[in-house]
Amino acid sequence: MNKLSYIFLLFLGISMLVACDDTETYAEMKAKERAAINKYIADSAVTVISEAQFKANNYTTDVSKNEFVLFESNGVYMQIVRQGCGEKLKDGKTSYALCRFTERNLMTDSLQLSNDVLYWSSMPEKMSVTNTSGTFTASFVSEESLMTYAYGSTSVPAGWLVPFTYIKLGRPAAADEEIAKVRLIVPAAQGQPYASQYVYPCLYDITYERGR
Repeated sequence: MNKLSYIFLLFLGISMLVACDDTETYAEMKAKERAAINKYIADSAVTVISEAQFKANNYTTDVSKNEFVLFESNGVYMQIVRQGCGEKLKDGKTSYALCRFTERNLMTDSLQLSNDVLYWSSMPEKMSVTNTSGTFTASFVSEESLMTYAYGSTSVPAGWLVPFTYIKLGRPAAADEEIAKVRLIVPAAQGQPYASQYVYPCLYDITYERGR
């Protein structure tokens, strides 16, 4: 499948969603978003833990119990599959991060975008990320970003930045070392431009590796 076909299918799926919902109020769209998140949690037997439980567990989630921590301030749910190797991004530092991701639209229960496929194997998502007193900001490198190609913005979804407080951003130096991996349920307000505009939540699987 070529790039234009890939993006065409993405826009077709979004346009079908919009066509069905063009008479809905924002409150109705938010209610549908909440219902989609709740359905995924129920259907996938997700165990939601609080931030207090997350802290008590040394900022880890039990993958065997399919635990996700809910951050009440932004509505993002996060599961840390692997904390990663190396070290966390230090305060005052900027680094490139390379990401492989899959994005599923929870409203339509469909795969929407991914660079974790053979066609995009030569282009991991590249972002420049900065830690300023524990607040992370980032932007995609436009010429090395499928997200920018698809959505027309170099802005990194806020939901993608939540893990940086808890994961290590490194590069494997030994066979037994692995890069960080998380699973995120990202509500529209913390998502990419189309999700924010059309009010739908996304499920992400993302790996994070320190770039050069």
